[in-house]
Amino acid sequence: MGVAHTTLLTMKPSVISAARPLFSLLFLILIVLVPPVLTDESFFIPEQTLQRMEQQFGKEARTQLLAWQHLIRTTVDSEQTKLERVNRFMNTNAFIADTDHWQQEDYWATPIEFIASRGGDCEDFAIAKFFTLLKMGVDEHRLALTYVKAVHLNQAHMVLTYYPVPGAEPLVLDNLIDAIKPSSQRTDLVPVYSLNGSGLWLAKQRGKGKQIGNNNRLKRWRELLDRISSETP
Repeated sequence: MGVAHTTLLTMKPSVISAARPLFSLLFLILIVLVPPVLTDESFFIPEQTLQRMEQQFGKEARTQLLAWQHLIRTTVDSEQTKLERVNRFMNTNAFIADTDHWQQEDYWATPIEFIASRGGDCEDFAIAKFFTLLKMGVDEHRLALTYVKAVHLNQAHMVLTYYPVPGAEPLVLDNLIDAIKPSSQRTDLVPVYSLNGSGLWLAKQRGKGKQIGNNNRLKRWRELLDRISSETP
């Protein structure tokens, strides 16, 4: 299990208890500074990247990546439709632990690596959905990468949450189930913390809550952004 997972599972019971209010009490966050992204018909995957992924993962990698490109370029409907199409597309991939898939304890794959390899762990699902929705033009302020405790699995988990308007109850995009449900209907998930540009924050109230870390703990996130920027224009 990855470093982030270990951090969650070793948190004191009082911290988990403090995080028990539903996602509707989650703070609205600004995700750590994200490079500008292209939207809709302007998005394309360079041939060099397609060739590299095909060599690494086989011919199906190119097919899947071009399907992802088509999804981004052609989805110009409502944000609800974007959420549904992206969630459905990503959830066709398999859950694979990092130790099996990447031979590392905790590896955050880029969306291209995740899609080309047809699998990843919960962070990879959430990250791929996050960046895909950004490329479709969804405001990043409406999206949050949120760590939770999956009650039935009794383990740490990551989901993508979407806020239609500031202060609204968020929708949860999750690889455990295909349905996109309001947070009040996901009583099987206990919010713990989210990531933003200032650090890690306990997800227990509106506002930023109690800070529990800083950007030094987001090394993998910064490395991920660097790899993403090298894959697409």
